[in-house]
Order: sequence, then C-alpha cells, then structure tokens
Amino acid sequence: MGKPSIQTIEEYISQFPDEMQLKLNRLRKIINQTAPSADERLAWGVPTYYQRGFLVEFAAFKNHIGFYCTPSTLEHFKKELEPYKTNTKNTIQIHMDQPLPEELIEKLVRFRLKENGS
Repeated sequence: MGKPSIQTIEEYISQFPDEMQLKLNRLRKIINQTAPSADERLAWGVPTYYQRGFLVEFAAFKNHIGFYCTPSTLEHFKKELEPYKTNTKNTIQIHMDQPLPEELIEKLVRFRLKENGS
C-alpha cells in the first residue's frame, strides 16, 4: 500500500521540518486573521483559501514557500515584492533564509479580498 494521502492542512504542514512548520503555521494564521470568513481547504494538495472565488494559496518546498495570488496582485505590489522571486502569473517565493513578510502578506490578502468584492 502507498503512503496515505494528506487530508487536512495540519497534516500537510506536519510533513515538513520544524523551521518550515513554524513559518507555514504563521502564514496560515496571518491569512486566517486577515480573511476570517475565507473557506480554508486543501486544493491541488496545498492549503488554499476561497472567498467569492479563489483568494490565495501556499505551498512548501525544500528551500522556500510559494505564495500564490493573481497577476494583478503581483503588479500592484511590484515594488514591495522586489526582494522576492516572482513570476508574471501568480507566484511569490519566500526563501527559508528570508523572514516571513507578515505585513506584506496581510496587504496581499486584503488586496485579494477587494479584488473578489469581499
């Protein structure tokens, strides 16, 4: 039999090393505090948030956390995102040696809430 599939966000986070777990739990808390009415669930195997449609999601990798939003969000916060690797589609990479940009994450989530009309 194969490895059991991950069913909860807690299970998803618990599979990573302690330092990564701390950052993921903090990121989760920031999102939940900023968007308390958002539906939090696993989608595509990663923690994903919905409120009047897709809001944000995040995923852990060996050396970074991927934070996913929308191209318009990346464009709006282009200057503030300069310290992070991004693409033009939806991705922000927060490397493990970088502190979690808590205030910026709050701003990104608030912007997405506005985009979704929440």
